[in-house]
Amino acid sequence: MSRTIALALALLLAQVSYAGPLNLAAVSCEKYENDVLQSTTPGDAADPIDTVMWLFGFSIARSGERAMYGDSLTAFGFALDAECKNSPTTSLLEAVTRVKSKRQNPMDLTALDCSTYETRHVGLRKTDPQGANTLTMWLFGYSVGLGDAHVLDADALSKFDAALDAHCIEYPGDSLFDALSPPRSVNPKHAAPKPAVRKPAAPGA
Repeated sequence: MSRTIALALALLLAQVSYAGPLNLAAVSCEKYENDVLQSTTPGDAADPIDTVMWLFGFSIARSGERAMYGDSLTAFGFALDAECKNSPTTSLLEAVTRVKSKRQNPMDLTALDCSTYETRHVGLRKTDPQGANTLTMWLFGYSVGLGDAHVLDADALSKFDAALDAHCIEYPGDSLFDALSPPRSVNPKHAAPKPAVRKPAAPGA
């Protein structure tokens, strides 16, 4: 995804910022449009592009797709904006879940192995740290979208990034989709083993 195109989206959407974690279920579309998008709170952990990227990743995961669309952030941002303006009383969670936008240049997350991702991402961190951060925000949103949670906590990005790195180093053959998925439901081989159940002793033992 071109950072220049993403910056154009950010200018059109003003500043997407907020104080603390953003619970998508507790924020109405009207509040998202009038407060979240218009906020100028300094010191937020996520910049406008990163925030929309997280919501985009979350939306793709909730739709059931297993692909990243690197050139479709702008289309998603405008589609979400239109959805919220048309339905101001609905929650941001509902809007993000049902919004439809143009999809371009899919990258299959099930076909990209952890080893390849890790090598590319380490290189991107060196050449374009902000771009690497933005990409990680999409992956973070996608990972949350695969589970039951619906809270955007930008302060937890570094913890998520470190956990993803650790997984890919330990399991380089896993697909990136496996690495982002809840281990017990999608990748059971990495689930914690069940504790042993001790049989009761025989009477008189």
